[in-house]
Amino acid sequence: MKKVVFWFVFPLSVLRLVPHVIVMKLVGNKSVIAQDVARWAQIYLGGAPVSVLNEAYAFLFLMTFYEEFRNLFYYRSGMAGKLFSPLCNPLSTLYIQAGKIGPGLFIQHGFATIIGAEEIGSNCWINQQVTIGWTDMSGGPVIGDNVTINAGAKVIGNIVIGSNSKVGANAVVVKNVPPDCTVVGVPAYIVRKNGVKLREPL
Repeated sequence: MKKVVFWFVFPLSVLRLVPHVIVMKLVGNKSVIAQDVARWAQIYLGGAPVSVLNEAYAFLFLMTFYEEFRNLFYYRSGMAGKLFSPLCNPLSTLYIQAGKIGPGLFIQHGFATIIGAEEIGSNCWINQQVTIGWTDMSGGPVIGDNVTINAGAKVIGNIVIGSNSKVGANAVVVKNVPPDCTVVGVPAYIVRKNGVKLREPL
């Protein structure tokens, strides 16, 4: 349905997003933005863009309909992109303040979400009402590659979430999570490790 609506609003979107497209093509980390576009397009449009034309279409589509993508784009593009944010407003309750974020971060329903990690790896997935942040000046979480953090989860403190791990909805994680684990609960505990079901404290 959004694809159909898009073609009705396409001319207006092009007008307001021309500066954004220019920024996307000129900023130093344009390759990372391109990988973000590819991942989001794969999820929402059914396939990764494979040409300049498809990439431009996907970028315009995502900026038109997904406020969460706008937040990520403005984070990637820095002040150059933020100068044009009044033309295409980001989601006001999504805060991205991480030190470093790898390519392909996907944010689904980013309402009331705070992403304050020290570092986030590649191709992570974060849902709504997630809090990732500090407890004190010792630092924030470091999150590995391909990590999923489900709705309402809290990942707090100077901890490491290992690659390929999943944090269940509403879990509270205050200790290190090994790679390839699924954790749930308050406080969080391991329910799956390396594909094997179990119950193990962190």
